[in-house]
Amino acid sequence: MSEQTVLTEVKGAIGIITVNRPEVMNALDVPTVLALEQALDGMEKNKDVRVIVVTGAGEKAFVAGGDIADMNSRQALDHYIEFAEVIHRVFRRFELSDKPTIAAVNGWALGGGTELLLSLDIRIAAETAKVGLPEITLGLIPGAGGTQRMIRQIPLCKAKELMFAGAHITAAEALSFGLINRIVPKDRLMAEVMELAERIAHKSPLILKVMKRTIRDGADMPLPSALAHEQAMASLIFDSADAHEGCTAFLEKRNAVFTGK
Repeated sequence: MSEQTVLTEVKGAIGIITVNRPEVMNALDVPTVLALEQALDGMEKNKDVRVIVVTGAGEKAFVAGGDIADMNSRQALDHYIEFAEVIHRVFRRFELSDKPTIAAVNGWALGGGTELLLSLDIRIAAETAKVGLPEITLGLIPGAGGTQRMIRQIPLCKAKELMFAGAHITAAEALSFGLINRIVPKDRLMAEVMELAERIAHKSPLILKVMKRTIRDGADMPLPSALAHEQAMASLIFDSADAHEGCTAFLEKRNAVFTGK
């Protein structure tokens, strides 16, 4: 198992993906990014999995960034084709997944680690976690979506400060401007993440899918178009069994049993 750069585990309706390179702070190279994609493929194809959790192995890091030695060996065109194209595709696939995703940020999440969590729906961090986009300190710029996702998720002035200064910030600072959802004691991180994942997993997978698509697509539309899109999607779900099961369960004062249909 220790030779695998990405580990997968399924606990009930929760799929767990773990980047497993603790000896290099779970740094990302091409084989590891491709292993992440393969792990996501498996979770998306597994009908029993309703929520996907992503974390890092060991005590120190979620993902501490890209593999610097690997990147330093590249020139422009081979980096563009062999690394950048791959990591952009894989992070976008996480972002577009119809299944809710949760980052369990157990330690340092720098560079590519921050860019990965920017691609995930919900981020819960240990109180010892650090995040940031320090690429400028290496003479580089964020190259896995960081320059674009960061400015869309936090205030522009704060995003520029993070990227221009290349600073590492604490979990508390990240929480203060909405980069993460909440902070928990490190020894409670996975328990808190799994508790939230279980709550989400009991919801309708079909409705979660439609909601995720509605939010994602609407974010890139002018408000009038986005509202019209929401109106159409909210009406469309009334053709589902889950919509009527949820309403019927409420009226009958019982817990709904959602099937995803």
